Amino acid sequence: MNDTDLPSAGCVLLLVDFINPLDFPGAGDLASEALLAAHSTAALKQRLQKCGIPTIYANDNFGSWQSNFRDIVKKVSEGGGESAQIARALTPQKGDLTVLKPRHSAFLGSPLDYLLNRIGAKRIIVTGLAADICVQLTVADAFLQGYSTHVPEDCTAAESATAKKQALKYMQRVLKSDISSSLFIDGPSLLGEGR
Repeated sequence: MNDTDLPSAGCVLLLVDFINPLDFPGAGDLASEALLAAHSTAALKQRLQKCGIPTIYANDNFGSWQSNFRDIVKKVSEGGGESAQIARALTPQKGDLTVLKPRHSAFLGSPLDYLLNRIGAKRIIVTGLAADICVQLTVADAFLQGYSTHVPEDCTAAESATAKKQALKYMQRVLKSDISSSLFIDGPSLLGEGR
């Protein structure tokens, strides 16, 4: 896909680090909530796609500088446990966009801002793992760059309920994010939103 093939939309759905082997310390505390968040995100993605709102996957490259997102999805999907279930529930579809990121924020060291500008996005619906790390840092960078953000509370997870609640409250209070449930997101009303 080249720039001329990119969709045009005022809003995008951003999935942060959902495709993840969940093999780090503390992942066991995250896994079951992450699976619930993945199912909520899959339902939201389906609704938004019907309205023409594109999806961007922003995912860790897990330190591999020869990585390919499709290979990461395949490898995680073929594994076991919640990580494989999440990858299967959120397998990218034709037309979905992908960005591999080297660090916590989806903006740092990645082409995400360039991609969002080419699409014309002013609002980002941010979902993913974990609420108190990569999601929060992505939302902070989005806020600093002037994007409007929505972080549906049911589409993210953390290693503890307390960590998730604190992160969501911070994003709401400081970063001016809407944190209401994905059930309240109305795709048609998001089309053409401005910054």
